[in-house]
Amino acid sequence: MTTSFKKVVIIDYQMGNVASVIKAFEKLGAKIKLSRNKNDIEKAEYLVLPGVGAFGDGMKNLKQFGIIDVLSRQVKKGVPFLGICLGMQLLAERGYEFGECKGLGWIKGKVIKLKSPTVPHIGWNDVKVTKNKKILSNLPDNNFYFIHSYFLKPNNKSIIAATCKHGHEFTAAIEQGNIWGTQFHPEKSQSSGLKVLDNFLNYHA
Repeated sequence: MTTSFKKVVIIDYQMGNVASVIKAFEKLGAKIKLSRNKNDIEKAEYLVLPGVGAFGDGMKNLKQFGIIDVLSRQVKKGVPFLGICLGMQLLAERGYEFGECKGLGWIKGKVIKLKSPTVPHIGWNDVKVTKNKKILSNLPDNNFYFIHSYFLKPNNKSIIAATCKHGHEFTAAIEQGNIWGTQFHPEKSQSSGLKVLDNFLNYHA
């Protein structure tokens, strides 16, 4: 695990409690700042967009706080970016939770509802690693914690790093260059989750 103090900005856009995300990164020795300040975002070595809640609410808050443009610029520059749960879903072009809503559009695809008879999907589940991606390298096991009703369906299946099954197969993790995403909560997934975050902190474009 990394011991150097990587500067990580966790985006504060008021979509869920991020205390566990902060704690997980601090365990790895990262220097954490919870912020929506544009200067902080521009200085970040790593950017994290967590979140629990509805797609439309998440996009509304990002727009309200005026940080979509600065996030897009930093991602285009190659700054490593991790979306967690709702944060991963917002990467898509569109979401269909409570009607259609435009997303960030960094990942070509859409966010749709799980078709399982038991929704939301809550609890521990195994993921199937589908590609040799950095995000899921050297995991102690493949068991992760989920809580969601929707999932990202990317147009380009080659960016899917892992899938999970709950009623049907869905995207559990993606990796597209410096843009990473997990539908599961690494901060709640014990040693495997910490390894995912560690892999993120050791990513170099």
